Amino acid sequence: MLRSMRTHWRYIAIPTILVFIAATIFVNVVSPRYTGEAKLILQTADSYYTRPGQDRGADQTQLIDEQAVASQVQVVMSRDIAREAIRRLELVGNPEFDPGVRDVGLLRGLMMMLGLAKDPSVRAPEDRVLEKYYDALLVYPVGKSRIVSIEFRSKDPDLAAKAANTIAELYLAQQEDAKKDLARSASTWLGQNIDALRTRVADAEAKVEAFRARTGLLMGSGTNTLSAQQLSELSAQLAQARTAQSDAQAKAQLVRDLIRDGRAFEIPDVANNELIRRLIEQRINLRAQLALELRTLMPQHPRIKELNAQLQDLEGQIRGAAERTARTLENDSRIAGGRVQALQAAIDEQKQVVVQANENEVQLRALEREARTQREQLESYLTRYREATARDAENAAPPDARIVSRAVVPQNPSFPKKLPIVAITTFATLMLSAGAIVARELLGSGAPRPMVPVPAPAPAGAPVGPAGSGPLDRPGTSDIRPEPLRPGTPDAAPARAEALPPPPLRGSRYDFGNLIERLERIKVEDRARRLLVTGVDRGPEAVDVGRGLALTLAGIGRTILVEIDPDEQVSAEKGFTDLVAGEVSFADVIGREPGSKLHRIPVGTLKYDTVAAEPEALDVTLSALEKTYDWVVCVFRVNVRTDLVRLFAPRVDAVVIASNLEPASQDLVRTYEEAREAGASDVMVAREQAVPEMGEEAA
Repeated sequence: MLRSMRTHWRYIAIPTILVFIAATIFVNVVSPRYTGEAKLILQTADSYYTRPGQDRGADQTQLIDEQAVASQVQVVMSRDIAREAIRRLELVGNPEFDPGVRDVGLLRGLMMMLGLAKDPSVRAPEDRVLEKYYDALLVYPVGKSRIVSIEFRSKDPDLAAKAANTIAELYLAQQEDAKKDLARSASTWLGQNIDALRTRVADAEAKVEAFRARTGLLMGSGTNTLSAQQLSELSAQLAQARTAQSDAQAKAQLVRDLIRDGRAFEIPDVANNELIRRLIEQRINLRAQLALELRTLMPQHPRIKELNAQLQDLEGQIRGAAERTARTLENDSRIAGGRVQALQAAIDEQKQVVVQANENEVQLRALEREARTQREQLESYLTRYREATARDAENAAPPDARIVSRAVVPQNPSFPKKLPIVAITTFATLMLSAGAIVARELLGSGAPRPMVPVPAPAPAGAPVGPAGSGPLDRPGTSDIRPEPLRPGTPDAAPARAEALPPPPLRGSRYDFGNLIERLERIKVEDRARRLLVTGVDRGPEAVDVGRGLALTLAGIGRTILVEIDPDEQVSAEKGFTDLVAGEVSFADVIGREPGSKLHRIPVGTLKYDTVAAEPEALDVTLSALEKTYDWVVCVFRVNVRTDLVRLFAPRVDAVVIASNLEPASQDLVRTYEEAREAGASDVMVAREQAVPEMGEEAA
């Protein structure tokens, strides 16, 4: 490869130098482009004061994900912002962006006449500029952050910086206007609904009061209605009356018991009576006087009788006073009982009133609930209306983004990067030129060249020619002979090469073109073709043909040569028998033939009885090889064993018998029949054809 590149160094150096000169001229002639870059950060800009009242206590931190950032990138690139930027930057009429102000060339004018190009004059000015505007604009998110970068390219560095800043400002203004429009539409809608809602609130509250007046559900103290309050008061009076009745009855019963026991003076009401107190004092005095008189007078004495009569009269008065007290208490008890009955009747009537009032109160609560709901909705609308009106003011709705980096006037052009462009193009040309030389050398290595046959290792005087192939239907036929290769002048070599699809192997005495054509006609489905190359006797034909065929096939596809030694002459090198036995891996036994693309597997250290004993392992090995290669060529190194032919023949697509024997030879016929009987699907005979010596042909 290096020798070839040294030989053809001009084909590498000249294109490289030309491209270097062209790149240098290009980077110095082309108009420079400057890029202005502004950066925005996406964030929630609502503060405590600009946030709606019902959301002030909540956490308003919003997570801006990658989809949200990508959406805002598309907003920055929207046509609304583009049209406004075009107007502010006055790009209409700028030759860099407006194709309408350029001179229409002859070629473009002809294309417009044929309808192959659009006439810029028939389009709106802003529409003409949009395409160039978007070509110069680049908006993208910076990594996985919330930063959005806005880049604008132009030949004018001032315009590039101004455009990037203008687009960023227009985006922020659009965000702020969107919030204001939302607040304005909300305030308009709320204002239209507040008046109607006020009317509904007034009607609902009027219905409540009218129903309350119609049903008598007047409010008393606290939250109770008047009827409920009256029932409560009557219940309290009834309890007091029952208490007074019970007290009077108890006192009357006590007085009766004391009177019956003769202890009327112990009654509190009797004892506290002034008249009774004097009567008791008089009785005490009479008893004292009676006791004094009894000391001198007899019980029947008139004086004693008089004192006893006075004493009985006093006790009768005391007893009468006690009975009057008892009757008074009994009268009080009866009066209290009557009051209890009257209050009970009043309570029963009031209960009916309260029951009816409760039924009406259910309807009243429904009306009050409706009125309260309307009132709350009205108050909520009023609050939101005030907030929406406040957010509609100037600077009351900040955008959800801010500029973190404004574009400055660039000092260095972003295009062209002179040194990188020159270096990359020069290096790429150098690599492509060198690669072309290498590819030409690799592809040309298989090109057909004139061949001079070399003597074969055969008996003296036996001329050799190219190997051929053909079917052997029966012994004695001569149809298997291919057209012999005849050496000619160098001028005739290309014509002969075109007749042979696979090129002959350089340095080989065989031409396998016809044989490979026959082998390629074998039908296989998405797998490699398996071949078995064998001979008739112990001659070297099988090894020479198999090796030469494998080397030739390696030039047109991936090929592996598997060596088989039927005489069991094992070697110290691991090989095919060890692979089938599972003692080694493919990487351990597959090697490359020096100086070619052919891969090779040697015989191995085990006897072939091991392979014959494990036919399934043989199938697995061959299947694995055919998944990697296009051709699998198995070669018997020495004479054939019938058992091995029977083992390999059914597992290959064709059996190639390398022999120079005549078709009627018994040995050739026997070998052919053995391959057929073993199950080979296709059997071919490859033999050498005699060609005249160079000197003879010249003669």
